[in-house]
Order: sequence, then structure tokens, then C-alpha cells
Amino acid sequence: MAEFPAVSKLLNLFLNISFLFLIFLCFTHHFKSSDSSFLLSPGRNGDSDTGCGQLHEYSDRESKCLYVKSHEGCQTGGYINYLQLFYCNFDPVLGYSALILWLVVLFYLLGNTAANYFCSSLEGLSRILKLSPNVAGVTLLSLGNGAPDLFSSIVSFTSDETSEVGLNSILGGAFFVSSVVVGIISVSVCHSRVSVERSSFIQDIVFFLVALTCLLVIIVMGKINLWGAISFFALYFIYALFVSTSHLCCRKEGLGGSASGSPILPVSKNFKNFIGYQTEERLEAEEPLLGFAGDDDKPTLQEKEGVLSERKRRRRCLDLQPSTSSNLFVCRLLFFLELPLYLPRRLTIPVITAEKWSKPFAVISVTIAPVLLAVVWNSHSSELSWLVYLIGGLAGAISGVIAFFTTERSNPPTTWLFPWLAGGFLMSIAWTYIAAEELISLLVSLGSILGISYSILGLTVLAWGNSIGDLVSNVSMAINGGEEGAQVAISGCYAGPIFNTLVGLGLPLAFKAWSEYPTYYLIPKDTSEYETLGFLMGGLLWALVILPKRNMKLDRCLGGGLLAIYLCFLSLRIARALVLV
Repeated sequence: MAEFPAVSKLLNLFLNISFLFLIFLCFTHHFKSSDSSFLLSPGRNGDSDTGCGQLHEYSDRESKCLYVKSHEGCQTGGYINYLQLFYCNFDPVLGYSALILWLVVLFYLLGNTAANYFCSSLEGLSRILKLSPNVAGVTLLSLGNGAPDLFSSIVSFTSDETSEVGLNSILGGAFFVSSVVVGIISVSVCHSRVSVERSSFIQDIVFFLVALTCLLVIIVMGKINLWGAISFFALYFIYALFVSTSHLCCRKEGLGGSASGSPILPVSKNFKNFIGYQTEERLEAEEPLLGFAGDDDKPTLQEKEGVLSERKRRRRCLDLQPSTSSNLFVCRLLFFLELPLYLPRRLTIPVITAEKWSKPFAVISVTIAPVLLAVVWNSHSSELSWLVYLIGGLAGAISGVIAFFTTERSNPPTTWLFPWLAGGFLMSIAWTYIAAEELISLLVSLGSILGISYSILGLTVLAWGNSIGDLVSNVSMAINGGEEGAQVAISGCYAGPIFNTLVGLGLPLAFKAWSEYPTYYLIPKDTSEYETLGFLMGGLLWALVILPKRNMKLDRCLGGGLLAIYLCFLSLRIARALVLV
């Protein structure tokens, strides 16, 4: 996938320019109509019982503008009032263009933050905690790959109005990956007559079906208590223990894949390169996130230094040789244009990897990070608390002074690594949460504007956006990695959705049940969830029946059937949304 670095750089450039354009657009329209403030103040509450359901009873945009400004229920919980921005500040064409462009930027921020910062912190923590590759693979690696889905789900469950978005996005993402991605892989490698391991495949499918059956029981009951949610969440650790035990047994018998250096669960390496992972000189992106299962296959230090030296030698501003003044100006211009989306996170997330170490950035990040946490905390409180800002400011000042006097300019710290990694992990969570919160808010606003059910948007837009990494990485791995690559890709197509289903839904359900303890948390009724689960389980059963009959070889029969099942389901849901059936 040699084209990814250049494509990544162009994508970064496009998104940063789009971000600057959107900021310019919003503020120019804001100053033209000074009474239309689209930024929500701290302590906002978009959870009003009045909702925004009467919006489409008004025909003209002026009346809709007055309605969204006067009804608190039209504030959807993010930091920006998108409905007010759409109806009061923009004309329809400009409004739709700006919202769709912002949607793309938010998806990028969500995936890029998880890839560049969240996964990096997880990798460091796994080394500090000295986790074995199989334990790290089924815990931290899954958390790194599933972070966008997990945080989107947690954010959506903070409001009863948007909880159906999170539930449908998890189910929609699982359905998309286990049907569309597996289907495309099967069709793409059918000529190679690639086969997958029977026991591993059946193990993943059966456990996935068990997890979905448990979820179906919860939805049918319509309520869940704290212990039920914890039990559902704990099913993933049973799965992780089973996978780890099976892997160790196979390894002892000489049948496992560890001899080849494959990770226990695959990391979406190619997609991380595509969304900017490689452009920030993450050398570790060339190996599994949490190391190799076989130590003999790990690259030597000299090999790593050679690769890094070669990358630095080749790295140019869009392949321009900065030898002339004009090329140098273009390179500097492009560098500054790439800063808007990069700099705020770099100034608030501590990073101590050797390739990205910078003492000024490190000191500034530990100083500003507590202040950002204080801002996020106050934004979710009913009242503004200056004490929180004071505590954040003092914590930041003390951390900055300690970092300044205990670190070197040329080398990252080698002692007391846990506070640095824990800080990077916490701030990565904060940024991922902010992006996910804004993404859910935008999707809810688009649902109100278009008159589309929130569950449909979660099932399609959010699910597709969060699953595009699996599509790119797993298909690429299967096509270019031979039989072993296809095995890892197929395993990832089931291991990822299992994590998202059990942890991505189990954790938010546990939080909600905890808030209602000792009573039950009532799950919002949505009959379409039965349809989704039925088609999803149907696709899994199709794969479970067809693949063993085909001698475990991936072919067009398996792939075509899975794609047909997904297209039938999608057509039915869209037709129902358009009131055609």
C-alpha cells in the first residue's frame, strides 16, 4: 500500500483547509447576524423533555429559526447548535455542504486520535505493565481498534433520546463488517483458493451468536439492572480468556500462528497510515501494535534505525525537493495548513515516543491538559464552577514545572513513564470523547433536519464511518497477505464486532444501570432492532453453514450471499424510512 503516505498527506491537507474554511464561514455569518449565537454555553442541556419534534410543522426558514432558538430541546448536546446554524445562518445549499464537510472532519478526528494517540498510549502501557502478547492482544489491542465505536456508543447513551443511535450504530457496524467486509474479502480472494482455519472460524462465529442471543434477550425484556449489564460486559473477558487459552495450547503444539509473528488480534495498520498515522513518523505502525508474538521475528534496533533514516531521507513535502525558494515556500505553507487539526491535540496530549519527542510540546501539553479537562467537566455540569478551573489551572502549573525540570531536550524520559503514559491515555480519551460527542450531536441534528429516524443514521452513517477502517485494512490484508493475511483479516472481521457488541454496548448499559441502581434501566423501544439482529444472525449462520461445506475456502458463493443479505436488509430499512412500505 505504497500510495497511502501521499494519499494521507493530501487527505490531511484537504481536511485542515476544510476546517479553516468552516471556521471562517461560521464566524463571518455569526458577525453578520450578531443575535444568532450558534455556540452553546457551558452547562448546556440538550436533554429537554420538549424535544424538537414540531420543527417541521413550520414551513418557512424564519419560523424554524425562531423555533430552534426558543426551544431548549433543539440543542442536541454538542458544543455547537447545528440546527440554529443551519436555519438561522446558512442558506440550504451552504448549510448542507458545511454540515457534511464537518461530518467528514469529525470522522477523521475520531479515527486519527484513536490511531495516533490512543493506540500509542495503549502500546506504552502494555510494555510498562509487561503484558504478554496474547493478553494484550485481546484486551488493549481490541480497545485501541474499537475506540471510535466504544466512545460513540458511550456518548449516545448519555441521553435517552440518542441511545438508539448508539445501539443501532454498534449493530450496524457489526453487520457491515461481518457481511460486507467478509463478503468483499471472499469475492476478492476467490481466485487464490484461500482457506481459513476451521476451529478458529467456528469459535468466533459461535461466540458472536451467543453474544447476540444475550443482547436479544435484553432487548426483549426491555430493561436491565446493574448486575445484568456487568454480566453482559464480562462475556468479552470470557471470550478473551478462551482465545488466549486456545492460542497458548496451539502454540505449545506448534500449530499456532505465533511463529510467524502475527498479532493475536489484528490492528488496522493500513487504515492508520491512510488517516495520518504514518505521516507523523510512527515507525511502530510497521509492526503489530502490541509487539510480535514471536520474539525472533521482531526487527533489530539497527533495522529500525535504518528504516527510520530512510523514511526521513525520503520524506518530502508532497515529493517536492525543497531546494529552491519557491518549493521551500510551498512546503512551509503546506506545513502551516496542516496545523489546525494537529496542533490542538499535540498541545494537550503528552507524547513520549522517541520519534515524536519534543520537550516544549511535552511541557505545554501537561500544563494545558488539566485545563482542557476542567473545560470539558464544566461543559457537562448544570452550573459553571470556577473551582474546577482553579484546580485544573493549579494542576497544570505544577505538572508543567515538574516536567520542565525533570526532562531533557534531546531525549524522552526513561523513568516515571507510567504518569506520562497514563496522562496521554486520559487525554486521548478526552479528545476521542469530544469528537464522538460532537459527531452524535451532528447526526441527531441531521436527523431533525432531514426528518430521518436517529436509528437509521446510527445504522448507516455512523456505522459506516466507524467501520471504514476495517474495510480498508482487512480487505488489503487479505489481498496482499496470502493465506495468513486472509486468516488474520477474517478473524478481525469477527473479533472486532464481538468487542464492540459486548464492550461497546455492555459498558454504556452498565453506566446507565448504575445511575438507576437499585432499580432497572429501561431500554428505549425500537422494533427495528429485532430486524437488525435477525438479519445479522442470518448472515452469521449463512457463513457458518456455507464455509465448512466449501472446505473452508473463501469464494463467491459465501461473499455473494453475505452481500445479498446486507443489501436486502438495507433496502428494507431505507424503504421503511421513506414510508414506501
